[in-house]
Amino acid sequence: MSSTALDQPKSLQVAERGIKTGRDFADFMSCLMSDIVAGRVTPQVGNGACNAGGKLLKVVRCNTSTATRRPAARKPCFSR
Repeated sequence: MSSTALDQPKSLQVAERGIKTGRDFADFMSCLMSDIVAGRVTPQVGNGACNAGGKLLKVVRCNTSTATRRPAARKPCFSR
């Protein structure tokens, strides 16, 4: 294995496959934490990935909460 393959962040491999399930998200976040501790990812990149992950979870929560309500009871999830 080349040194560049060893230095490549593990979270990048998960992200390139796509995050489609809760398990994918958990794997990504676990790898991201390991990458930050090992110095394979800068704290700024980790922060950006965590912020994006939080937005992804909010979308999932909004879709889940509106899908379980009656149509008349639905309210916009993203209010200002």
